[in-house]
Amino acid sequence: MFEGLWFSHLPALIRRISKCRGVVFALHRVLPGEPADFSPNASLQVTPEYLEFAIRRVRELGLEIVDLGEALRRVESDAPEKPFAVFTFDGGYRDNLRHALPILRRNQCPFTLYVPTAFADGVGEVWWQALEDIIAAQDAVAVGYAGETDYLPTATLTEKEETFAELNRRMRSMPEAERVELMRALAAQYGFDLASHCRELIMDWAELRIFAHDQLCTLGSKTVHHYELSKLAPSDARNEIEQSARVIKAQFGTAPIHLSFPIGSPDACGPREFELAKELGFRSAVTSSPGGLYARHRDSMFALPRVALDGRLQMRRYVDVFATGAVFGRLPGG
Repeated sequence: MFEGLWFSHLPALIRRISKCRGVVFALHRVLPGEPADFSPNASLQVTPEYLEFAIRRVRELGLEIVDLGEALRRVESDAPEKPFAVFTFDGGYRDNLRHALPILRRNQCPFTLYVPTAFADGVGEVWWQALEDIIAAQDAVAVGYAGETDYLPTATLTEKEETFAELNRRMRSMPEAERVELMRALAAQYGFDLASHCRELIMDWAELRIFAHDQLCTLGSKTVHHYELSKLAPSDARNEIEQSARVIKAQFGTAPIHLSFPIGSPDACGPREFELAKELGFRSAVTSSPGGLYARHRDSMFALPRVALDGRLQMRRYVDVFATGAVFGRLPGG
């Protein structure tokens, strides 16, 4: 589909006639080199070269890269405004400091960094990556749940991919407390230290201070534990959002006003979560639902769509498609 859109030059036409005001890009990790053959989370990582090309290409296409606050102002404006793009990064991965920040600075590219505070404390669990790493190191995994044990083969690439898909599906369908318990049991069984894993992957507060002091960066919240809020009781969901803002304010002196919902899909956040973000004084909240920003989003600032710069689609020609927010509003789920 992306190839057909690019080859047809349709994105350029759509950008000219669309009423889409801009697009918010979602990124996570920035890592050099190609992912390993077994990399089910490869969609979450792009190369430094691709990030730099995307920044420059977006500007060549006539979009102005702005910070999130300016983007919201343009959405709310009644006057004609130049189309915009916003770059956002979720999770606080350490590779953002090593590989992304120099590129963002070199290109004077404003961006937003959403931080799960338990991760920065070094006590979070980056469970989706931990699951990949455990499966990658095993020829089979035994998974106990509800009093029974499943033995899942992981010797071949196909077996690893199928087992990851199955366990990821199970974990996403469980209440968060059960998912946490299952992940911890699996990690303990295979000698995998979830806390050390988090500290290795995620920046600590000293490293995040570099971002907090950078004029290009807007720090936002991604809750405390990165739980799917829709699975939590109302008071727990509220606390995940509220406590994260308090922690970030305690660290840097200013409370965040922008929120990213963990997972961000329609089954992970909905009207209750959108209202919570509003009640707690945030200015905006972003989801993972694909689409561009339009004037109508002035009435839904707590359910904003984003376009993921998918690491599985890093062909440079596809940046033209990613930059066309109106395209994604027509895709399934958009």
